[in-house]
Amino acid sequence: MWWFQQGLSFLPAALVIWTAASFVFAYITAVLLKHVDPLVPYISDTGTMAPERCVFGIMLDVSAFLGMATVYVRYKQVEALTGEDELKLRRLNRFGFLLGLISSFGMCVVANFQKTTLFSMHLVGAVLTFGVGALYILVQTLLSLHMHPHVHSKTIYLVRLGIGVWTLGSIISMFISSVIMYSSLPGVDVPHKLHWTPGETGYTAHIISTVSEWSLAFSFISFFLTYIRDFQKINLRAEVDLQSSHLYDWPDGGVAASHRHKRGVSEASPLLAGGT
Repeated sequence: MWWFQQGLSFLPAALVIWTAASFVFAYITAVLLKHVDPLVPYISDTGTMAPERCVFGIMLDVSAFLGMATVYVRYKQVEALTGEDELKLRRLNRFGFLLGLISSFGMCVVANFQKTTLFSMHLVGAVLTFGVGALYILVQTLLSLHMHPHVHSKTIYLVRLGIGVWTLGSIISMFISSVIMYSSLPGVDVPHKLHWTPGETGYTAHIISTVSEWSLAFSFISFFLTYIRDFQKINLRAEVDLQSSHLYDWPDGGVAASHRHKRGVSEASPLLAGGT
């Protein structure tokens, strides 16, 4: 049995591979069509113009669905591993689940509101995806801290902590460089500026900001790689609980109703035929 056939480990693996592919595919397409510069453009810039924005939007919507499914499985796993008396962990787990859903929804907003079309909504989506996503990483790291050594080793906690620090550093770097870039370009429509010339005002801050964004994106999706081994040990199934053996509104069902209908027609047929 291959590793991705064990439990639900394929879910976080698919999330990481698919999301990374959406970034890379949009970048390659945008560069080949000369819509952006080859040297580290914003991820959002690579999904701004057609045709790449169409595929970029579809692929990120799929990523959002995979993200919601992944955070749900993680929520159910932690819930099953914690006792009824561990109220603090259970509340933290529910809070983390909510954060994960919000972050995944933010990915849909980013995908469907392009930077050059409606910048304010695109920015809201980015904050939901990466800002709330960073809080999700923090919550899951805290859960890992409290769950070792009786559930897993300290190594997994340290790995998640390291990715969390990586994510936080990328956010801080991106925020500071973006503020410097926008402040150095008064009167310039930066959201619509897709091409930059080395040496122009704000170029250095722009490069730092774009590198930080790519770093943030890959730190965020890399966190879900830590779920692969955990998900090898869980399966979920849906149980069918039928309330009736038929789908009619009356309790007797279709066969009895059909018999009643035929009997009624037979009894009434002389009258219908005009007999006395």
